[in-house]
Amino acid sequence: MAFDADDEILQDFLVEAGEIIEKLSEQLVDLEQHPDDSDLLNAIFRGFHTVKGGAGFLQLDALVSCCHSAENVFDILRNHKRAVDSELMDVVLEVLDHVKAMFDQVRTGEELVAAPDELIAALDALAQPQAAAAEPTDTPEPSEDAQDGGDITDDEFEQLLDALHGEAPISGAGKSPATEQPAGNNDGAGSDSGDDITDDEFEALLDELHGKGKFAAQAAADENTKATEAAKPAAGSDGELITDDEFENLLDELHGKGGSPTTEDSGSKPANPPPQKAKPAKAEPEKKVEVKPAAKAPARESAPAAETTVRVDTKRLDDIMNMVGELVLVRNRLQRLGSDSEDEHMHKAVSSLDVVTTDLQAAVMQTRMQPIKKVFGRFPRVVRDLARSLKKEVALVMHGEDTDLDKNLVEALSDPLVHLVRNSVDHGIEAPDVREKAGKPRQGTVTLSAEQEGDHILLSIDDDGAGMDPEVLRRKAVEKGIYDQDAADRLTETECFNLIFAAGFSTKEQISDVSGRGVGMDVVKTKINQLNGQLSIVSALGKGSRIIIKVPLTLAIMPTLMIMLGDQSFALPLVSVVEIFHLDLTRTNIVDGRECVVVRDKVFPLFHVKRWLIKGSTDTGNTKNGHVVIVSMGTRQVGFVVDQLVGQEEVVIKPLGRGLQGTPGMAGATITGDGRIALIIDVPSLLQHYS
Repeated sequence: MAFDADDEILQDFLVEAGEIIEKLSEQLVDLEQHPDDSDLLNAIFRGFHTVKGGAGFLQLDALVSCCHSAENVFDILRNHKRAVDSELMDVVLEVLDHVKAMFDQVRTGEELVAAPDELIAALDALAQPQAAAAEPTDTPEPSEDAQDGGDITDDEFEQLLDALHGEAPISGAGKSPATEQPAGNNDGAGSDSGDDITDDEFEALLDELHGKGKFAAQAAADENTKATEAAKPAAGSDGELITDDEFENLLDELHGKGGSPTTEDSGSKPANPPPQKAKPAKAEPEKKVEVKPAAKAPARESAPAAETTVRVDTKRLDDIMNMVGELVLVRNRLQRLGSDSEDEHMHKAVSSLDVVTTDLQAAVMQTRMQPIKKVFGRFPRVVRDLARSLKKEVALVMHGEDTDLDKNLVEALSDPLVHLVRNSVDHGIEAPDVREKAGKPRQGTVTLSAEQEGDHILLSIDDDGAGMDPEVLRRKAVEKGIYDQDAADRLTETECFNLIFAAGFSTKEQISDVSGRGVGMDVVKTKINQLNGQLSIVSALGKGSRIIIKVPLTLAIMPTLMIMLGDQSFALPLVSVVEIFHLDLTRTNIVDGRECVVVRDKVFPLFHVKRWLIKGSTDTGNTKNGHVVIVSMGTRQVGFVVDQLVGQEEVVIKPLGRGLQGTPGMAGATITGDGRIALIIDVPSLLQHYS
């Protein structure tokens, strides 16, 4: 692999080609659904062509060969010489997988592993036109004479002149009356008329029309004489020949290229028509020539727009974000100090700092935002391949691809979403025959959507499949030993649905290479919990299921509720807090050996977290009154009894030191507005470990 080129050029290739290859996967699946979309065919052709060009410049021969064969296939497809079918797409998608693998090897500096020869051979075979493929209908078939000698007939030449002047076709039985005119003034192709066209000009026109190549000047002389005779009456009643400018306009109308082939030698020819008649003929083309630069002007004006962006390393963005986080902590500290001061100027300065810091924080966070489309783009291929392997018919619908969230979240959500989408296709969507018997369309639908709700992102995966049966889930929970029969019978439907997130739990009777081992959904739940997110499930038997994920927009700065346990500060992620109330602790109840409180006919288990987190603490503080914070963990809600509520505060998450890493129930640490260190509570981990 040759990397003699400048490293900056290589980085440009990695960025540009990476975006194209990522887009190609989605475009190819879309093409299979819309095989007649010419714009899509051209876009895919250009994509492979662009990647091939960049790879060729860097001398990546294996990648060039792969892209070239794919490019040939789409050249055949866009010229309607072959139809798009599933077998063709299987080969092309397999080739794209090898292109992606080679691209990753370029990125990591490894030696390229070329695609298998038999795969390239299969692709080259698809680049051959099908025998029964229809020829393009928009190109007129040349006449027999034109096919034999590369010439055009009188009728074709008359049509060209009609296109130039807008005149009606000249009558005649397949031949122009011009052929009956004497040829005394046209002894040769290069007569003394300055407006006649030469052999070279006429050959150039034929080349443009038929692409047959040039023919001998001697054989063309007679045909040229005949053509110029035909041009005389068509140009005007006084027998004028076609002028250079008119011929130039004729080529412009045909191909939009402009410029007569006779530009070099036109100056040596005397002007034959009178000046009075020549002026109007020249005035019209002059206007057309003036319009063309104006039409191209917007393209030239928009070109510099590409230079308004700057490529910045993500590490630099992370460093800036960390510095903004430190600034947020300083702001919080100054706000606390300012609240204790009676100096009016101090209050104004702190207020101004607060505004600027908030705007700066929002701006820096925006630079880290990426559309979730970067995750969604891989799912059309995932659904397509899985549906074909399972012999199911599944359509994927996506909404909200432009929703932005932190780049770290985009990367972290990729694997959990793949698990959930594959689960919907495998477990949710039924086989086509089963759907048909149930009165459903043979094709199932999986809907993937994203939307912003406040400072959180809501992601949902819907399917119109079989739904989940709570009774089956209860029976499986007893078989797996997760619950005994009595406990399983008391589970609500929502609690039954959440069983699918238990480790080792699966409703599949047979293990396949897709699912059945029960190691997918528990990984999803763990990952979402690590992102301070929440999972919930809604399902209706026979109608389908919906899985909803709620994650924060960013992981760098977190809104929290500051609480006190004894004299130690703790931070509860605000996303987990449902409500807060003051409680008379003498009015609690004991249910199944656990202290509970009833609020608005709802029963919440109570936990004195001080006993868990403060070593040696056995008392509950005030035994008669206390503050209760209702927190949620998935679909469960419990009450935390705390000593004191401090208030809401935005904190910057700092990782725990090496000695504290892995502490149960702790997500990290931060510095509070009064300069104290506060630990950030990980609610799911805390409950799992202590309760």
